[in-house]
Amino acid sequence: MSLRAALLLSLALTWPVQAFDDAARDWALSCRRPYLTQPMRVASDKARVMLIAGAAVGLLSGATGRLLVSETAVVLVPVNLVVEALKYATDRTRPDGTHKRSNSAFPSSHTANAFAVATVLARRWRRGALAFFAYAALVAFSRMYLDRHWASDVIAGAALAIAIAWFVGQAFGRWRAGRVLASA
Repeated sequence: MSLRAALLLSLALTWPVQAFDDAARDWALSCRRPYLTQPMRVASDKARVMLIAGAAVGLLSGATGRLLVSETAVVLVPVNLVVEALKYATDRTRPDGTHKRSNSAFPSSHTANAFAVATVLARRWRRGALAFFAYAALVAFSRMYLDRHWASDVIAGAALAIAIAWFVGQAFGRWRAGRVLASA
């Protein structure tokens, strides 16, 4: 491990996370409005439905769509393996007080999945990157707004997803390029 990585890890482990999380929770809860609750639930709970619908469209869109669905699936597997392992290991209580080891707060899987898909889409369609990441940020905020996650949960979910999705996407691209060259 490099000195820089060790310093960053030390800083992350000693940073007063709960004070930050409490302040961010207070802010998110202060944003609550009766007319926003249902849209936030839709953003949070329907993200998976939108992913499935997008996959169906992609599968029916020819070779490019199938390739995008394949890359997304390849990215989502390690993202979810890491997220679920961390959830089990950290066993963090959610801000609303619910506690279940198999579905603990840290990190946010909704956020991780949204940012993983946004990363895949942004690699494919760079012009849409802002929209993809804006939607992922909306999913992340909705998790805080609905009092299901702390700010550090969504930040960690987003960071993990982007890093894993970028790495796996790069590897997938190299593998695909190797297959194209080998078949030529």
